[in-house]
Amino acid sequence: MHKVLNSLKNACYGLQYCFSTQRNMTIHTMVGVIVVVMGIILRVSLYEMLFLLAAIMLVLVSEAFNTAIEKTIDLYTAERNSLAQVAKDVAAGAVLLTALFAVIVGLVVLSPPLWQALRSMLSL
Repeated sequence: MHKVLNSLKNACYGLQYCFSTQRNMTIHTMVGVIVVVMGIILRVSLYEMLFLLAAIMLVLVSEAFNTAIEKTIDLYTAERNSLAQVAKDVAAGAVLLTALFAVIVGLVVLSPPLWQALRSMLSL
């Protein structure tokens, strides 16, 4: 049980490190919270909310992996190295891809009820 608790503590430290040092982790989280609140306000279905949450979590997980990759590369490369830069750029590209996916999911899920709400407000 001690090993499990120690692993949990380490994982929480890793997440705390990401949130306290990586500006984009905080930005992605704030945007994710806004999207979830919009989903609640617009009363999206449970399945649609699950899609939103999955997309948000994918972005956060990819940001965490990006941070881990960058820090590992920094540990082993003191001087500028073109291959190290490529690895960092590819990891950042993975975050970009997941963020684009999340935007698409958000638009597909939230656009119809948002337009419906706007139409009903304008017709009053």
